[in-house]
Amino acid sequence: MTQQPYYETMYILRPDIPEEEVESHVTKYRDILTEAGAEVLDNQMRGKRRLAYPIAKHKEGIYVQLSHNGDGQQVGVIEKAMRLSEDVIRYLTVKQEGPLPAPRVAPGTEAPAEPEAAAPA
Repeated sequence: MTQQPYYETMYILRPDIPEEEVESHVTKYRDILTEAGAEVLDNQMRGKRRLAYPIAKHKEGIYVQLSHNGDGQQVGVIEKAMRLSEDVIRYLTVKQEGPLPAPRVAPGTEAPAEPEAAAPA
């Protein structure tokens, strides 16, 4: 059984941008991928973390991870948008082999109901 490859893009935003702007960046890159014909599988905010070394005089950054599925053409499109953005200080896209990541439930929404197994009486 062959498993379809997918892509993971991790990018780091400047630590001094407001929370609302962080959300707008996440939405912007998700929309860019969708317009390029990719399917966004997962989107995770990793939060503000200390960098291993200073990047553009920043010692911290806001990490965001995007998992997406597509033909590979979307990688150039999203990386070009990130390269032109002054708020993205680093990005990396890798091709993953293996099972697709399970979609995470967004906060404030309920998990899909699982059918209950009949308990023996």
